Amino acid sequence: MSYIDDAFDKLKSNLEITQTEQDLAVTRHNVIRGHIEASWTLADHFLTGSYARQTKTKKLKDVDIFVVIKPTGPQGQLAKGTGTAAVSALRDVLSTRWSDLDTDEHVVTINYPGEDVASYEVAPVFPRKGGGYLMPNGAAWMATDPTKHEYLVTEKNKKCDDKFVPFIKMVKGVNREANDAIEPSFLLEVMGLELVLEPFGRYRDEIRFFLASAADRLVDDWPDPAGLGPNVNAGIPRARREALARTVSGWLALAEEALLLENDGKERAAVDKWRRLFGWRMPVP
Repeated sequence: MSYIDDAFDKLKSNLEITQTEQDLAVTRHNVIRGHIEASWTLADHFLTGSYARQTKTKKLKDVDIFVVIKPTGPQGQLAKGTGTAAVSALRDVLSTRWSDLDTDEHVVTINYPGEDVASYEVAPVFPRKGGGYLMPNGAAWMATDPTKHEYLVTEKNKKCDDKFVPFIKMVKGVNREANDAIEPSFLLEVMGLELVLEPFGRYRDEIRFFLASAADRLVDDWPDPAGLGPNVNAGIPRARREALARTVSGWLALAEEALLLENDGKERAAVDKWRRLFGWRMPVP
């Protein structure tokens, strides 16, 4: 194994969620679910988002939870109101146990300052006729299906010899090092589903190819891969997309410089260049 291969192997390992973090997420999910079920009648509940797709990177900032309200239960009437009212009602339930809560147009966030998993974003949703779910989107409701997202990522990972998920974590690691310039980071997954081609090569080559394509395509609309919700980047205006494209072009330049150094046999210098993209996530071998 070369010096650079070793560096990328350590990078891959550093981006993995530990068993302790996984166990903590499951434990907290069970506690949250149990607390909500004491007040609400649920049809289902599950961990979702990048945690469920195994594309979340360290350090964990949040874990997504869907609580599926039973339409025929006492809380079924929330479906007739606004999404805002449903989020507010869920906050009222959670506030009887947790004091550090935040809300936005989609979820209630339970914060656990000082823990390995810092927060849990809980969405009150309803089953959708035809498949998927309806979740709050401000005053309205929007269709989504995270189980479809998970399926697409799993299938892509199989086609890429189990390298697609680690690759997405690496790309997200670059984004995290850049203070989450691209938000939502789910956009990177959606772009990866289309832009990463099989057969999958070396991680460093695939990162270079992806950044080159992403720099050209960030200005485009990227639809919900489940075909239900709004465009994934619907909230990013054109000027911001163009600025992000320039940011990714800067990342691409560093990746290309690293590959040139490697081709010249300067592996340590190449790793130093990669570390400018990944930061502490890529330790010196």
